[in-house]
Amino acid sequence: MAAAPNDPVLTVRDVHKSFAGVHALSRVDFTAHAGRVHALVGENGAGKSTLIKVFTGVHQPDSGEIRLGGEPVTFKAPIDAQHAGISTIYQEVNLVPLMSVAQNLYLGREPRRFGLVDHAAMNRQARELLTAYHIQVDPTKQLRSLGLGLQQMVAVVRAVSIDARVVVMDEPTSSLEPREVDQLLALVSSLRERGLAVIYVSHKMDELFRVCDDVTVLRDGVVVHAGAVADLTRADLVGHMLGRRAEELQRLRGEAAHQAERDAEPLLEVDGLTRRAQIDDVSFELLPGEVVGLGGLLGSGRTETLKAIAGAMALDSGSVTLDDHKLRSGSTAAAVRAGIAMLPEDRKAEGIIPDLSVRENIALAALPRLSRSGLVSESRIDTLVDTFMERLRIKASSPHQRVGDLSGGNQQKVVLARWLSTEPKVLLLDEPTRGIDVGAKAEVQALVAELAHQGLGIVLVSSEMEELIGGSSRIVVLQNGSAVGDLRGEQVTEADLMAALSSSEGES
Repeated sequence: MAAAPNDPVLTVRDVHKSFAGVHALSRVDFTAHAGRVHALVGENGAGKSTLIKVFTGVHQPDSGEIRLGGEPVTFKAPIDAQHAGISTIYQEVNLVPLMSVAQNLYLGREPRRFGLVDHAAMNRQARELLTAYHIQVDPTKQLRSLGLGLQQMVAVVRAVSIDARVVVMDEPTSSLEPREVDQLLALVSSLRERGLAVIYVSHKMDELFRVCDDVTVLRDGVVVHAGAVADLTRADLVGHMLGRRAEELQRLRGEAAHQAERDAEPLLEVDGLTRRAQIDDVSFELLPGEVVGLGGLLGSGRTETLKAIAGAMALDSGSVTLDDHKLRSGSTAAAVRAGIAMLPEDRKAEGIIPDLSVRENIALAALPRLSRSGLVSESRIDTLVDTFMERLRIKASSPHQRVGDLSGGNQQKVVLARWLSTEPKVLLLDEPTRGIDVGAKAEVQALVAELAHQGLGIVLVSSEMEELIGGSSRIVVLQNGSAVGDLRGEQVTEADLMAALSSSEGES
């Protein structure tokens, strides 16, 4: 029997859950209502995933009660929760790519005739189901032929078609393009209109405020706020997640734009960097304590410029000079020795070594200066690692935990700790907050401001305009591999950056 609009569908009361004596959830209350979208938010490690696993049967609560439709329930396995009406859609599409759309929708419950799968009936029913949710897809096509956005929507439709009363969506748009995000959010709104209770997990503020009615904020396994989304500003929500006002972090970021020593000699001089078909005559200077942002669209040459400075890409012409010392082109070793460190865009492919420990990952770049007569000092490694784990607030069970098991934000901090341990003079940051939650993002942004205060020169690449403008003292605008603008002082605004990008687009 369907619940009436706004009736409680899923209720969690006073739930506790611990792992190896560590509290993951403590006295958690949570209620999802029919016909409403409920945001579940918090930093990585706040307890969101554990709570979801408790009411979907992956974990058993140590104490507390779960009610579905007002009745107490106990799920010994995820299949029990699914049969009861709780469906979960994860950020990675959990379907069979080589099967058709229809086969995926009815996998395990195919319509049959004379004991055989009735493909005609299955395709007809699949088409009717997709049309009901305004999804225009040929049900006979292989799933893998669809874009990620449509695959995700097929996963949602499959979930709700199995008599679902509650739909849990865990970071469903993390791999989607903006157009696909719009389509998925429209589908979420459709689920709301049909009276389902939707639990929406995301760290993307714009999505939360577009589609969610209610919000529960977890911090360190405890509910710190619950209420209507409409009653909060974005700063309020981030403040609840972090336990401190977002304005304080914004102030720290803003100060980074004003603390460069304007009378100082340039720390880094980038002169005419050129590599065929990638960058063309890029030049700028970086002062001690200055944050220079590189602005531009995808393919503008931002990452290539950073790699050229870091010695990871040989140049056809041009030079990089640090402290009046010209660096050898195409040599990362020379760049690191001189005092240049780079945080890469793809931390999984180019940053962390997932099967090594947090300790080993952090110490890698500093090993040469931690060794004496060719022997590595274990005590010096321990001191270094403990210092950076505390300074960057890296959350791990111990320095020996496998880094691949950490959250994205903590993995990013580990890579940052590795390069800070080399005591660099210039730090190159390529999308330092991509793919990490709001709390970790704010911490990384505040750390960048702090490092600039300490006199490091920082070059920042970010696709988030707010981050680029708020964290940079000036912005060099790139287009098709060339520097086409240099915004300073009061010009560092969204309007001026958009104008520079639009102007360069029009001239290209």
